[in-house]
Amino acid sequence: MTKADIVAKISEKLGLEKGDVQATVESFMEEVKSSLESGDNVYLRGFGSFIIKTRAEKTGRNISKNTTIKIPAHNIPAFKPAKVFVEGVKTNTDVK
Repeated sequence: MTKADIVAKISEKLGLEKGDVQATVESFMEEVKSSLESGDNVYLRGFGSFIIKTRAEKTGRNISKNTTIKIPAHNIPAFKPAKVFVEGVKTNTDVK
């Protein structure tokens, strides 16, 4: 499912213009991004949490030059689904 599919479904369900729904979805995603960039986690009860995870410094390898490199510690965005969300996916989808 793409962002356009989400916009179309919400527009159909609520009877709103696609342009208004598009602006709302874009605004939501922008707010989540800016919150994470400023260091704040985003919690959506019943859905999940957009959180910041810290990766420790580690040693990696450059295979083409056969050398080791240090990868510095850094933060990455992550999504942690809520328990009800996970249970819904487990019970309502088939294993592929």
